[in-house]
Amino acid sequence: MGTTTGSSKAEAPRAEASKTVGTPLELPAFRRFVVAHLISVSGSAMAPLALAYAVIEGGGGGSLGVVLAVNTVPTILFLLMGGLFADRWSRSRILFVGNLVAAGAQGVLAGTVATGHATTVSIAACGFVSGTAASFIVPATQGAVAQIVPAEHLQQANALLRLPSNAVKVLGPVVGGFVVALSGAAWALAWDACTFAVAAVLLLGLRLAAPPGSAGGVLADLRAGWTGFWSRTWLWTYTAAGTVLVAAWLAGFQLLGPLVAARRYAGARDWGLVQAAFSCGLLAGTLVCLRWKPYRLLAVAVVAGGGLALPPAAMAWGLPLPLVLVAAFLAGVGLDVAIVAWTTAFQQHVPAAEQGRMSAFNGVGERLAIPLGYLITALAVHAWSSQGVLLACAALIVAATVLNLCVPDLHRVNRVRREADPA
Repeated sequence: MGTTTGSSKAEAPRAEASKTVGTPLELPAFRRFVVAHLISVSGSAMAPLALAYAVIEGGGGGSLGVVLAVNTVPTILFLLMGGLFADRWSRSRILFVGNLVAAGAQGVLAGTVATGHATTVSIAACGFVSGTAASFIVPATQGAVAQIVPAEHLQQANALLRLPSNAVKVLGPVVGGFVVALSGAAWALAWDACTFAVAAVLLLGLRLAAPPGSAGGVLADLRAGWTGFWSRTWLWTYTAAGTVLVAAWLAGFQLLGPLVAARRYAGARDWGLVQAAFSCGLLAGTLVCLRWKPYRLLAVAVVAGGGLALPPAAMAWGLPLPLVLVAAFLAGVGLDVAIVAWTTAFQQHVPAAEQGRMSAFNGVGERLAIPLGYLITALAVHAWSSQGVLLACAALIVAATVLNLCVPDLHRVNRVRREADPA
């Protein structure tokens, strides 16, 4: 737990850096953070495809829905605790432990798949452990970047952080598709485990000071966090819209996408190409963010995120593969612009001492409907066509986007043009 003195020591490097740094890459801590993230994402880019086809081969679409739902449950159960820890403990230590646990879970999963002992239950159990690790990694990551980089460089830092990882994601799904097709899913999952372990060691070396702590207990911090979250209308309405949008996107793309690719296209190979096109869009969106600095950050994030409706709609209409690839590319561009704009707005408008809890409340809200969405979708494909369910997912994304844009407070969350501690 931090103190006022610890807070001053933690903020002093940022104040000094803001006077001397021209780019976030001049900061050694930020360079280490980028390298760790790049290594980790080189495995994570292959893992979803490997996991999807490992489950489909053993139990079909219904089993995949169960596995994805179980993977998401711990992020709902433990994310608030992760946010509390991120506002009390050293975020670099939290990132170290979280990545190490994820490495162990993926290693066990790779072993069970390689030996032929993988079942829906065992895969779901490993996913539960990985999801628990993510519950602590996500809020710590949000606050760590703001702790390392001066406020006026945050958008550039957020874009630079995503640039190399998005570049890896371009080739990752294609390579993963061929690895799964030629050698099986175990090799891709084993690589993911190794990258988590290497990233854990690098992140421990950041040695970030603990943020300013609270004199109260856990329940008092939770109550204060909820009060702060609810008092920001732009934050809870954005989260409410995300509850619908994220669930519809993941159900339509991550769950139904591989199934439709297996039935209407060329299976793992073509689905790898779709994911690669999406990743190319993410990379292009990062390049846009390095050049474009919109003033209306939150409005841009909402509009750009609405582009996620394109791939489900394209697959629902049975468009040829090249048009599906274009839709996936445009969705990737929009998503990356949305992520960078949202993250920058969040970091500039939420005090550093509250970012762990605010990020956790946002994360829980956006994930709240994911398990239910997976399960409903898995059941719906038996009673309705996959194309019809995909179209419904796209319609939900559009509806959530339009309704969110109608919130007046959202249009007041704009770029902070000078360094300041947000009130």
